[in-house]
Amino acid sequence: MTTPPARAPSFALVVLATSMAFVVGQLDVTIVNVALPALGRALDASVAGLQWVVDAYAVAFAAFMLSAGALGDRFGARHATQWGMAIFALASIGCALSPGTGWLDAARALQGLGAAVMLPNSLALLNHALAHDAKARARGVGWWTAAGAVSIAAGPVLGGVLVATIGWPAIFWVNVPLCVTGLWLVRRLAETPVGRARPPLDVAGQVLATLLLAALIATLIESRTRGFGDALVLAGVVATIVLAIALALVERGALVPVIAPDLFKGRDFRNAVFFGAVVNATYYGAIFVIALFLQGARHYTPMQAGLAFLPLTAGFFLSNVASGRVIGRFGTRPPMIAGALIDLVGFGVLAWASTRDSLAPMLVGFLLIPTGMGLAVPAMTTTVLSSVEKGRSSLAAALLNTARQAAGAIGVAAFGALAHGDAGQVATGLRITCSVAMLLLAGAALAAARPRGVMPHD
Repeated sequence: MTTPPARAPSFALVVLATSMAFVVGQLDVTIVNVALPALGRALDASVAGLQWVVDAYAVAFAAFMLSAGALGDRFGARHATQWGMAIFALASIGCALSPGTGWLDAARALQGLGAAVMLPNSLALLNHALAHDAKARARGVGWWTAAGAVSIAAGPVLGGVLVATIGWPAIFWVNVPLCVTGLWLVRRLAETPVGRARPPLDVAGQVLATLLLAALIATLIESRTRGFGDALVLAGVVATIVLAIALALVERGALVPVIAPDLFKGRDFRNAVFFGAVVNATYYGAIFVIALFLQGARHYTPMQAGLAFLPLTAGFFLSNVASGRVIGRFGTRPPMIAGALIDLVGFGVLAWASTRDSLAPMLVGFLLIPTGMGLAVPAMTTTVLSSVEKGRSSLAAALLNTARQAAGAIGVAAFGALAHGDAGQVATGLRITCSVAMLLLAGAALAAARPRGVMPHD
């Protein structure tokens, strides 16, 4: 690989380079949502099949991130970020050329692997580059999360435009130039320190964690159409329980467990990870159902549905950028609590607005939800980075984002199961989704409000 630069990079370069990894990884979480009906028609896929187009990516993203953090600490975060971008670009080409759902699901899983490698390591790279200035690090994390959040919100908008004007393969081709640009930017940053001791990777734990997530998601998806009394669904339940027990036993005896249970002994770290899981489960699950609602119940075109998501982009950007200043003044706990409560109100408004014929009331919910998330997520991320020693920042970031992506996949599977059927059933599913999201966010706000040992102002 290239020799690390002799001169410290500028704040703008650090943020732009590391954010590019987050942008391409998060963009593909939501860009497919508006394209789902078009994919279903082109590839003759059912709703359950469309859920796998989303969750094949999310499961691989979540599961492989466990080892991705260890890879960054072992070989360097810059190298790992570059590897992830290269894998992601190749997988995106495979997605665009997919002749059927089986090929598409496999390519989406490979995309998830690439995203898993580059996302936590890009955060560790940012943390290393700005470690000399705590305030700059807080601002950098704010911009990094803002870039990822805006890409999540912009995904449905961009997806709607591309599907309407070019066709569904375009939502994957767009990743290739983004990855090439990211590779060029990241190579200009200095590598993170790599220790001489390189403990073995927990391969058994990684495999079991991947199988556990896949079994859980598959069971949730298939339970809706088959029912919990179906033999295949019952087998999935048994497999999930057996794999969970096996993973717990393997991790107990592992030299370097992939889940790193010692990090969860810290209350700050534990609460922040739980908070992140709730935020992703509610948001990703809701976005999946809303995309089906707008096109299935409201009969919007892909372009119209994409444009309806525009308020999400504005809310994410403004609140993420403001979050850095709020953290610097008040610490991380107040913005997490406030963000969860704003998010909760947004889902309440969305549940009420879904019963109205006009889209205008729904747009209020579309603005409040990302505003709350954008305020809370940088504070949550800063809490995680501040609660561990610098040498384990890649692993800590990986565990946080593993929990978030796994929860997002579960949210899509669980909430998506409510959106089967005719327009009335989809509308009812959306209201139930919003109600459950409100309960979960109330729990997240309570967790964030618990007293901490140290308030991470640094």
